[in-house]
This record gives sequence, C-alpha cells and structure tokens, in this order.
Amino acid sequence: MTTTTAAIAYIRVSTEQQATEGVSMAAQLERIRAYCTAQGLELLAVYEDAGLSGKRADNRPGLQAALADVCERRAVLVVYSLSRLARSVSDSLSITDRLQKSGADLASLTERIDTTTAAGKMLLTMLAAFAQFERDLTAERTTAALSHKKAQGQRVGTVPYGWDLAADGITLEQNTTEQQTIATIQTLRADGMTLQAIADHLNNNSTPTKKGTTWTPKTIRDIAKRAA
Repeated sequence: MTTTTAAIAYIRVSTEQQATEGVSMAAQLERIRAYCTAQGLELLAVYEDAGLSGKRADNRPGLQAALADVCERRAVLVVYSLSRLARSVSDSLSITDRLQKSGADLASLTERIDTTTAAGKMLLTMLAAFAQFERDLTAERTTAALSHKKAQGQRVGTVPYGWDLAADGITLEQNTTEQQTIATIQTLRADGMTLQAIADHLNNNSTPTKKGTTWTPKTIRDIAKRAA
C-alpha cells in the first residue's frame, strides 16, 4: 500500500456504458470512497466527466483537472478501472508518466493496480496494451465487414451518386441518369476541363445532384475519384 495519505478521485461514464454496464458514476464513487477508507487515504476531491468517451484524454476537462490537482498535491489518483481513465496505450502511458514525474501515484480498483510498486507499473503497461489490441482488432473486423458489404454491392453509409437503394433496403442498384452524368464528368476531365468548369457546366444545364444542391468542385472531385 502506498504511503501517500491524500487521494483524488476521477469518475467517468458515457450514456451508453451507463445503460449497458450499470457502472454509474455514483457506483464508481461509492467503490472509491470505500477503498480510500480501507487504505487510510483522505479523499480530498472528486472530478468527473459525464457522457464523454474515453477514447481521448485531452478533450475531457474533468480528467485534466484531476491530473493537475493530483500532481500538485503528489497524491493518489483513484479510479474505478483503467477504462474510466484512458482507452489507448499512448494516453495510459502519458498519464502514468506524468503522475510518476510529479511524485503522484495511481490506484485502479478493478485491476488492483498500485503504481508505487514495480509489479504495478508493469501490470498497468500490459493491461493498457491488451486494451489497445482489442480496439485495433475491432477496427480490423469492422473494416473487413465493410469491405465485404461493398464487394456484395450492399449499402455502406450514404448512398453514393450513381446508385439508388433497392427495395430490400440493403442492395444498391445503378441509377441510369446519374451514371450518364458520371460518364460526362469523366469525359470532361479527360478533355482537361477543370473541376470548377465541370461544375459550372452541370449547373448551367440544370443537371441534378443527389441531394438537389448545386454542383461544386469538391463534389466533382469526389465522384471522379470514386469512378476512377
């Protein structure tokens, strides 16, 4: 157990997590208070971020205030779990390095981590690495799933220009009129016409866009890139 007697609490929950996991901020704080009492720590302040994702640390005002306070006091930052603190290896290591340099410590109740020990520091690094691995694995699965849907001609996100959503609400089918416009764009680009000139040409000829707005160079560029 750390010899530091002062503690700072940090709690966080997003709306979705609070509803599905049941670890509300009140529940987190209750566990933290009980821990501080058992360890002989005086809880001096509680900081919170309600409804904010833990993906980034720099956009959470509660966390930044908690870090500033605990570093100034050289106290123990107590959190319910590492997922409340950070969700990436870089953020986890950055936070723990900042605490260490200022003489402060970290206690995570769920993982039973105490950074005053070498074993605690090593365990924190390992757990943070596994958390990042899980996020990367999820991202890979999502990318693979989206690629498969595209290959099957199924809708991914918004319906692109040149296509319409079929009656099944999933499959994409070609829009003949828009496909002809795409062919016109490709021909004009091949002839050396600028993006602005093509946009002006389509607007002057009252060629409709997907959303009924006017043609812009960016729209032309995006369509030409997808059709390439």
